[in-house]
Amino acid sequence: MRVAIAGAGLAGLSCAKYLADAGHTPVVYEARDVLGGKVAAWKDEEGDWYETGLHIFFGAYPNMLQLLGELGIEDRLQWKDHAMIFNRREVPGTYSRFDFPDLPAPVNGIAAILGNNDLLSWPEKIAFGVGLVPAMLRGQSYVEACDQYSWTQWLRLHNIPERVNDEVFIAMSKALNFIHPDEISATVVLTALNRFLQEKHGSRMAFLDGAPPERLCQPLVDHICAHGGTVELNTPLRTIDLAPDGHVASFGMGGKDHPPVVADAYVSALPVDALKLLLPAPWRQLSPFAKLAGLQGVPVINVHLWFDDKLTDIDHLLFSRSPLLSVYADMSVTCKGYEDPERSMLELVFAPAKDWISRRDHDIVQATMEELRTLFPNHFSGDNPAQLRKYRVVKTPLSVYKTTPGCQKLRPDQATPIPNFFLAGDYTRQRYMASMEGAVLSGKLCAQAIVRHGAASSGASPAKTH
Repeated sequence: MRVAIAGAGLAGLSCAKYLADAGHTPVVYEARDVLGGKVAAWKDEEGDWYETGLHIFFGAYPNMLQLLGELGIEDRLQWKDHAMIFNRREVPGTYSRFDFPDLPAPVNGIAAILGNNDLLSWPEKIAFGVGLVPAMLRGQSYVEACDQYSWTQWLRLHNIPERVNDEVFIAMSKALNFIHPDEISATVVLTALNRFLQEKHGSRMAFLDGAPPERLCQPLVDHICAHGGTVELNTPLRTIDLAPDGHVASFGMGGKDHPPVVADAYVSALPVDALKLLLPAPWRQLSPFAKLAGLQGVPVINVHLWFDDKLTDIDHLLFSRSPLLSVYADMSVTCKGYEDPERSMLELVFAPAKDWISRRDHDIVQATMEELRTLFPNHFSGDNPAQLRKYRVVKTPLSVYKTTPGCQKLRPDQATPIPNFFLAGDYTRQRYMASMEGAVLSGKLCAQAIVRHGAASSGASPAKTH
């Protein structure tokens, strides 16, 4: 089968990879001149990279890790100490660690929580541990049922002190979906905690050794092309054209010289907000498409700051616990491709971003610098404070879908009521929510659905997509 795929993010490229592996011919069309979608990155005039987001890989990402292994690039992940590190607000310039010992799960996770006495008291840790028991024993069915609650509501239902939110989960919920615990679905946080606690290396983190378009997406493109597929940049999807029977007849592409794309199957691997704008009118009342109205991207701001001095030597992701910042890292330490032994480049996620997305870059950087003076007091005071050399601000007004309570039932399957039209994207139904792992898994599931469709149409047995 020839399969047209709109979108060269991780979902679209993963879908194309697994289709090519199954002997089909994927053709991927990307609107921009860069690969990666939500993991896109660019070089500035000095050759320094700046990215759409701070992208962290977890041990609990089995589909991503399998994909990297199949591409032979698993060595591009730089694994960090098995720990979670939080800034301490009450003692500026210091950190609090949750260190996971080399023990089986969930013992290592329990030991990490009990071993930290900076953020939570023993009564708070015990109350939180007791509250997690149903999620650990009853599994994903219980976790899915908790989508009716926000994380804050879930904590209150289990009589867990509010300070647990303040000390740990404000930072964690902003890291997971760029919103506060009052907004985020309990299902999202419980899914992460379940994976972290039930898999020995689930919460271990890694950084890619360079920019995602080069180090992750290009190997996918090379694999797709080597197996007969193609990837075209600067080719946006403009229209989904229908045949008289309601099936997709073609993709109408941007540019007057580009002919309509005709294929055996069609995939939208676009963000949900972009897809909603392109839905043909006859489809909009169909249940899976109508429900998409309840899914909306969350605004995200990624800030890059280059300094003339070294601010930290911590080789890890850091949870800022700041009112305006989510997580950050010194990429000159954590990422081989950005290494600089003398000067820092901080990459920070500015969240929640809804009140700042329309503000000037200068204002965002000034607000970030005020937060950094609290996080690094010794480096921004005295006779020779660190100086900001340059900055880049990347705004994404509609990024991953906002995972508020009730969203789980709105997420569509990869197969749709239109037999030759399929969906890929982290907003589609799969267990890993809005994440790189969710995008990769959605692409794989989409490819499997297309293979089944092709087999059913031809009467043949479906080929495996790994």
